[in-house]
Parts: sequence; structure tokens; C-alpha cells
Amino acid sequence: MVFPALRQSLRAVASLGKHTRSLSQISSSSSFKQWRASTSLTANMATPSTIRLTVDDTGVVNFKPQNQETATRISELLQENHEKHHIFFNKAGFHNHIVHHLLTLYGLGAPTSIIERGYADNTNYQRPAMTNSDVRVEDLQDPKMFATCLGKEKYYHSYLVFFQSEMEKKGWERVIKEYLFSGDERSDDLLGRLYAGFLHPLIHLGFGVEFNQPAIIAEALAQAAVHDTWTGKYLTMVEKAAKANATSTSKTIPELLDEIRADQKLSTAAEWNDGNKIRDGILVRAPDEMIKYATQWVVTPENLEEKTAEMTNASIYFTAAAQHPPKQVKFDFYYMHCTNSSIFFPTFNKLPFLSIEDKVRLLQFKGYLDLAMYASRRSPPLLLDEISTYVPAKLEKGEGEWAGIFERLWRYEDDGHAIKLGRAVRNGESISKKWEDEGKDWAKVKGFMWEKIGNMVVDSVEDTGVTWVRSVGFEEAWVDYEDRPRKAHL
Repeated sequence: MVFPALRQSLRAVASLGKHTRSLSQISSSSSFKQWRASTSLTANMATPSTIRLTVDDTGVVNFKPQNQETATRISELLQENHEKHHIFFNKAGFHNHIVHHLLTLYGLGAPTSIIERGYADNTNYQRPAMTNSDVRVEDLQDPKMFATCLGKEKYYHSYLVFFQSEMEKKGWERVIKEYLFSGDERSDDLLGRLYAGFLHPLIHLGFGVEFNQPAIIAEALAQAAVHDTWTGKYLTMVEKAAKANATSTSKTIPELLDEIRADQKLSTAAEWNDGNKIRDGILVRAPDEMIKYATQWVVTPENLEEKTAEMTNASIYFTAAAQHPPKQVKFDFYYMHCTNSSIFFPTFNKLPFLSIEDKVRLLQFKGYLDLAMYASRRSPPLLLDEISTYVPAKLEKGEGEWAGIFERLWRYEDDGHAIKLGRAVRNGESISKKWEDEGKDWAKVKGFMWEKIGNMVVDSVEDTGVTWVRSVGFEEAWVDYEDRPRKAHL
């Protein structure tokens, strides 16, 4: 017997792509069996409107196993968040991070009490979910109405219900394929919006896919729909320029970071008073230069695995090495999102219903945005010795080892950014090792440096001062931070 949820998923996958195969062919293929065996949608009965985690839904970074009590409780809390809270906690578009926070805690084995506290700490400022009677689900079936409502946060709930309805009929796999990768105007537009808001819709999608929750995938697509378009316009401009001068030869991201920093016009294009330093700085004062460098990072079907590891290693490199001695060790808020989103790309690469071209495009866009993000913070010098010579603040009782780092991050009270960063760094260590061992020049972070960065993360958030620096390449960003004690480095 094939479970209804599995049958729906099989049908969705069977309908995808140019070379359609039968339901029986796809369900019996080794790649599909391996992928489906690694998920638990057939057992946990997670649906487009119901969040339900199992003890096996713990993601790609394993620390401690989970138990049924915690699985049940986090499912209840995330369901409550899904039903009661808006995706933005204010009208300025600041994101609700409850899903990210709780799933990261759960994936790293945090007990029920820690997860409950994380939820309680972040519910009092959330906006209530809001329905909108102006637009019905069936209205969004009309492509013109779908397009008219894009970019308007008041229609978030309408899009959420719409995508849930689509998933009920087609399965979440086919909905992702249709609305992000069809190659038509609508899907290209929504894919671009997925990278908006400092990558938050993409991060949300990644959590939904990694933890096998269609309802969270629906939230992610609806969130993308109500973001703006300028990020996508930048990505498609670079893509168009790259196609006009197509090549399979690629520079590495670390090489391009050095070239961007050396380019006086581009590295100083963003100004401190710019409202958005990519949109209002880089893309106004040096768009041609930005496009010139971005097009030199090339992902192909043949190099997808290596380029995924390179992007991950490089995002952690520029996030961790952008320090400002003798000031306290702190991490840039914007760079952090490049690292926190990097963790999902190995999961995306394993999805059998996406073509290799889809996966290449997903990663290519991520690299384009990472390069622009680096430039937008005034292209700070990247100081590897800030990592390699770092002395952890706590070395007793294993607090400076990964186990101690994660437990300290469990206890740290925030909206989840810190523990997401720690988890993403640990993931970077795992997927970079193969390439480190091969001596790849792009692997700037390697060996003992990974745990050093883990310590830098937890030490920095436990230290005094504002938790995250905003725009590390500007002197103004560091004014209120203290000089570090002399003993902070060897």
C-alpha cells in the first residue's frame, strides 16, 4: 500500500521535467528511494497546514538525538506560530524568526524546556495573523491578480492559503518546481524575491525542506511573494550579462573578494547614510563594476558540488574574518545571513524533482548576492589571523569544544540568530573537509579554525555591547564597541 501523502508526492514528481516518467518508474528509482528514505513525510503526516516533526526530523547537523516529548511539543509551538502570528513582526518588514530558532534548537538536540523558553521569549512582540477578504484563494489563480498582489505584505495570509491549497492538490514538490523553476515570468519573479530581505525567504524555505514540513514551505513561498523585487532584478541583470559572455571558467569567491576590495570605485560605492547599501549604494554608484565581478563566479553542472562547498566556506570566511582590531570580536549582521543561508544548499542539491539546471541557478544566485553583500559593507579587510590566533574565552569543562559551544548557544537568549550561525559554521566544517583534504586554494577556513570560529560566535554574543555589528567596513559601525583585552589573541 502507498500512503496517500507519498502517492501525492510521487504524482507531483512524476509530472515534472521535460522527460516525464511513469509513477511506478519514479517510485522505484534508486535516487527517489534514497531521498524518500531520508525524509519522514509518510510517517509524520506533516501537511501543508499541519506541522508535525518526528524524532528523525533533526536536520543536517547532528549533536544530540531528540525524543518524542520534544518532537510533540515543538510541533505544537510551531503550529501555534503558524496559525497565530504574521510572518513580519512589524510593518517595517522585520521577520518572525520563531521557525528558524526553534528548528535549530530542535535539530541540535535541545530539550523541551529550552525550546519552550525560546518560544516564550519571542512571542510577545509578534503581530497577529491577519486575513484579507479583498483577495480570495481562487482570485490568486488568475495570473494578473497573482502579480498585482506581489510585494504587498497585507496579502501574506492570502498567499499562504493559496500555496497551501496548491500543495494539497499537487504536492509541495510540484509547487516548488512550478512557482520557482518553471522558467516563465511568474516563477522567475518569485525566485528573485526568494533572495530578498537579506535571504530570509530562502532561509525559511530551507528550514521547511530540511525538516520535512510542507506548511513551512508554504510560509516561505508566501513570504517571498510579499517581498520586493530589487534583489531579483540585480540577480537577473548579472545572469543576463553572464549569458552574454558565457564561459565555464570560474574564479573563486575569495579571489573575487580580493579584487572587489582592490577596486576603489566599487569598494567605496556604499555610503554610511544609504538606506540600503546594496540597492542605494552599490547598484546606484557602481552597478557595472559589481556585475563585472559577479559574472566571473560560474557554477556548472560539473562543478556544482565543489561550488556549493566553496560558497559555504567563503561565506563563513568573510563573515568571521571581517574583524576590526583592537575592537571587540563581533560579527556583521548582514554577512551573518550569507552564512546562515549557506547550510541549506546541500539539501537543495539532493532534491530529485529539481533539475541540475535548477540547482545550478539556485547556487549561482546565492554567489551573486554574497559578492554584492561583501562589497556593500565597504569591503573590509579579511584577517585570517583573527581566526587562527583567537583564544576562546572559556576553555574549562569542554566549553570551548563544539558540544560546549552548542549548549552555551542553547542557553543564549535571543531570536535564534546566534545558534543558527553556530550550526551553519559546523555544517561548513563538514562539507569543506573533502576539499580541504584535496588542498583547494579557496578553502580559506580549515582544520582547527572551524572550532575557533564557533568560539568566536558564542564568545561574541556573550560579550558586552550590541550583539551584531551593522556594516563592518565602516568606521562608524565600531564607534560604540570597546577595545579588546590584550589577552584576547596569542
